[in-house]
Amino acid sequence: MRNWQSTFSLREVTVMYFTMLATLVVILVASYQAASNLEDPFPYQMPLDPRGNLQLSWNISYPLQNLYFRLLVKDLRYGIMFGMSDRGEFQNADLAILWSDGYKSYFGDAWSDAHGHVRLDSQQDYQLVETHRAPEGFYILFKRPFSTCDSKDYVIEEGTVHLLYGTLDRPVTSLQMLNLSLTNTGVQRVQLLRPNIPAPSLPPDVKTLEVLSPSVTIPGQETTYWCHIVELPKNMPKNHIIMYESVITPGNEAIVHHIEVFECAPQFNSIPEYSGSCDSKMKPKTINYCRHVLAAWAMGAKAFYYPDEAGLSLGGPGSSRFLRLEVHYHNPLKIRGLLDSSGIRLYYTPTLRKYDAGIMELGLVYTPVMAIPPHEEHFELTGYCTAKCTRTALPWGGINIFASQLHTHLTGRSVQTVLVREGKEVVIVQEDSHFSTHYQIIRMLKKMVNVLPGDVLLTRCIYNTEDRDKATVGGFSIEDEMCVNYVHYFPRTQLELCKSHVDEDYLQKYFAFINRFQNKEACNCNQATVTEQFANIHWDTFSKEVLRSLYSTAPISMHCNQSSAIMFPGEWERQAIPRVTATLPKPHYLCETGSQSPEQLSTAIEVQT
Repeated sequence: MRNWQSTFSLREVTVMYFTMLATLVVILVASYQAASNLEDPFPYQMPLDPRGNLQLSWNISYPLQNLYFRLLVKDLRYGIMFGMSDRGEFQNADLAILWSDGYKSYFGDAWSDAHGHVRLDSQQDYQLVETHRAPEGFYILFKRPFSTCDSKDYVIEEGTVHLLYGTLDRPVTSLQMLNLSLTNTGVQRVQLLRPNIPAPSLPPDVKTLEVLSPSVTIPGQETTYWCHIVELPKNMPKNHIIMYESVITPGNEAIVHHIEVFECAPQFNSIPEYSGSCDSKMKPKTINYCRHVLAAWAMGAKAFYYPDEAGLSLGGPGSSRFLRLEVHYHNPLKIRGLLDSSGIRLYYTPTLRKYDAGIMELGLVYTPVMAIPPHEEHFELTGYCTAKCTRTALPWGGINIFASQLHTHLTGRSVQTVLVREGKEVVIVQEDSHFSTHYQIIRMLKKMVNVLPGDVLLTRCIYNTEDRDKATVGGFSIEDEMCVNYVHYFPRTQLELCKSHVDEDYLQKYFAFINRFQNKEACNCNQATVTEQFANIHWDTFSKEVLRSLYSTAPISMHCNQSSAIMFPGEWERQAIPRVTATLPKPHYLCETGSQSPEQLSTAIEVQT
């Protein structure tokens, strides 16, 4: 049945509680119509599926802790499914479903069990606002609280959200008979909750530089990382980047997943021309030294603006003339023959602002001494930027962090950076409880964080290695792991890297102890590498728990590095782990006090403009 009515009658829009939901729909339609008079009631948008049949737009009300969704379905057949889950699984997912049995149409809040079978939720938290048909397709408008206090529902937080979608090509006579594995489904990652930062005006002397792919033929495979080297004009004077935005080739909006621009290391006078797979063995080795992030965009992100008082240096003495563009193509349908010239447009000005913006690395040093045992569902590692380092390197007024980019590799599940002052957690700088290495963007903070001399910055990462049989060590390979937060701040200082790792002598004591306990001959540690020693361990519960204890109690080696990669003067070995005497409380949601009630839903919708 494909003859959908232009709007649903209250009789047709039912799930379980006909009268109650019908009244609610009338209230919500009136509220939406009042809100839709705003200039742009849905300022955020992104394609959901690779063919662009599903277009999602949304808006946020922080006072009411509600999200408002508008889903455009260009070719609606027998229904649509939209939802969320922890890692993008279709089992144990939180869903909103519009479906038809061939005669009537229904909308409901549902969930899927461990086998992917769908059940209606006894607590209906996805609330339908309006449906209508337009020339471009069928629109569905609905809303949902950040948290519902329903154990079957997903809590929407400020990090990555794994969105689920699916289309129904056949009538659904009973929702209980629907198995998500039999539908046309997919996953898309996005940051739904984001700060509402108004776009500042650009100066009259602003210039643009487009760093674009050179008409690449997108490979007919699911995942491609494409690298392209761009050379800046010779003798380019110092400018300030004050904004950047994506440039996406029309028609490829659903396949260009994310884009990054890196500045190459300035010590290289030349970088070979290259345009090809970032994973190719034929790429020049010097490309690996193009790691200084200038810009990062991912699907669903809007333009990025620097604070009015700061800009990121581009050109001038001590900078590189070479940039590396990296484009991630996500092509699950393996479509062939598409040409792409996507990239990033940088806005810069020769009129320098008051402060240079800087980028500092926080977290763990890239070293195999930090490792995650195999078959672990939840293993935590923490990197430290200590009070001694910030006291040594920061100016008396401190620095102001305004954005950050979290980073792990494939086993990373959660990343959090916390500011600690005098032993007490003060503020979460950035957090992502559902982190994915496939969705990395520079995220603006709701409020700038002032870091003073003597403050501590902790970066915690949680990993899952349930599918691995060997220890995962720290390192540069995608199969290794990292725990990093690249924080963007001003005024720029000489502190470029503030990271730590466990003291290596204490780690050797761990190896010796475990080998004796497991009746193994002690290795000759002058010959065996740390990676080999981790590979030699029999990973039982005891060896895992002792390693966990070591990482949380043993002294650390600090890397308090200047821009020249030379450490600041001082003693940085065998430093005590910073103590935290008070932690921040968990966020408070309206549903926990019962203030999120049907009566409150009749209040006019407040949306960001």
